Amino acid sequence: MREMMEVFERTPTEKELVFQSKDLCKDFIHSRITREGLSWSKVEIDLPEPHGYLIDVSMVLLKLGDELECMRPFMYRNIAKQLNISVAVEAVVSDAFLSVATDITAMGITWGKVVAIYAVAAGLAVDCVRQGHPVMVHTIVDSLGEFVRRSLVPWLKKRGGWSDILKCVVNMSPRVQLHWISTALVTWREFIKTMYIYLTK
Repeated sequence: MREMMEVFERTPTEKELVFQSKDLCKDFIHSRITREGLSWSKVEIDLPEPHGYLIDVSMVLLKLGDELECMRPFMYRNIAKQLNISVAVEAVVSDAFLSVATDITAMGITWGKVVAIYAVAAGLAVDCVRQGHPVMVHTIVDSLGEFVRRSLVPWLKKRGGWSDILKCVVNMSPRVQLHWISTALVTWREFIKTMYIYLTK
């Protein structure tokens, strides 16, 4: 308990934020793969299950992801097909994900955009597992961590870390009320544009 309070009272380091981001990404991906009825038993990622306050953060991230996907159910499915890439090549998967993530945040960072990036990562991971390349999940998680290190660490530090996302959810009941919806509406429009730009490069 004391350790948890100390985490809230201080700003996490860059290393901690990257590790936490990858931890949350793994949990998000696992949730989506399980939801699709797929198995990724061949994949072993050396990241522990979320613990401490990250359990709540993971729940909120997943809830926001659910809402975002409900708004545009086909946006976060068949990502590889939308990007016209092969999931058999590690460099291609990594470059494609980093390009999309960078384009999503090109005009600024919001929690809605961060959630969209996690949804893209999970959608791409589902494609990899479905197409028989579960080891690519490693690549996606590592790429997410690299993106956070390059682009999100200063933004996360200003907000005191991942705990700030807990403010996005007013009520965690089944009929959750979210004040980030207006941001998400802008996010999916930008994502459509991002997909178009990526496909026409």
